[in-house]
Amino acid sequence: MWDYTDKVKEHFLNPRNVGEIENPDGVAEVGSLACGDALKLTFKLDENKRIRDAKFKTFGCASAIASSSALTEMIKGMTVDEALKVTNQDIARYLGGLPDEKMHCSVMGKQALEKAIENYRGAPSLEPGAKIICECFGVTDKEIERAIRENNLATVEDVTNYTKAGGGCGDCQEKLAAILAEELASLSGLTVITNSLAAALKLGAARVIGIDIDPQAIQASHDNAERNGVAGQIELYLPADQPQDVEADVVVANILAGPLRELAPLIAGHGKPGSLMALSGVLESQAPELETIYGQWFDMDPTAVKEEWCRLSGRKHG
Repeated sequence: MWDYTDKVKEHFLNPRNVGEIENPDGVAEVGSLACGDALKLTFKLDENKRIRDAKFKTFGCASAIASSSALTEMIKGMTVDEALKVTNQDIARYLGGLPDEKMHCSVMGKQALEKAIENYRGAPSLEPGAKIICECFGVTDKEIERAIRENNLATVEDVTNYTKAGGGCGDCQEKLAAILAEELASLSGLTVITNSLAAALKLGAARVIGIDIDPQAIQASHDNAERNGVAGQIELYLPADQPQDVEADVVVANILAGPLRELAPLIAGHGKPGSLMALSGVLESQAPELETIYGQWFDMDPTAVKEEWCRLSGRKHG
């Protein structure tokens, strides 16, 4: 049996806003009855263009019903732009958490909301360039890529838990693995890190140290250093081999939000008093939590945002 929170049970047993709005401003249907989970979401705006009412019809498990109920409660009173910022993690947090195997229910809610807003705005239902990867559940490559980035997914099993892709016939497993590998490679910051290490030396750094959990990243950094004629000046380590008690003038980390959160004391500890710090690989929705965490050690600068990605920076206390 799944370990559900009291709030999940409450929204399952007494769901809010069940039904369908007549003449809605926005409507969307996601999922499939044949595949076990389906959701229809409708909403109506008031005279100030805020969501006055939202209703849902769900065919699915307790988590699907609870996630849909929670979503409709959360978005009431929001503008459509504000509603678009609601993430599947926000839905899960509202419910006090969901089992990993049921996170796809919160993702389904997020997808329904986005598609309902697209319907309201007259946008196409399928994201430009998107291709169906999982025929069983109709999941596109764009949806999979976004789930990986927004939820720090690391395995094909994670992808299935969060999107249901691969949970049917299994024929798309190899495609999922390929998408996951490509996304993890891009999010690991190989290009940014390898270029920035060499650039630091070119700009006058006396000592540059690079640390990564991936041996391929270490090799890529070494190769890039060789191409730039600075291979003998860069120190590259796996975590187990890194030097102790390093205090740097500048600390840069380009990794996912999850590791940035978990490794915050270690990352902060590598900077000397007054040192500069920069973090990237962070979605705008993830920035406030990381700003609070790193604000324990750093005076944080205003967040720099480009599209949905951002950079956090600051100067260490002292």
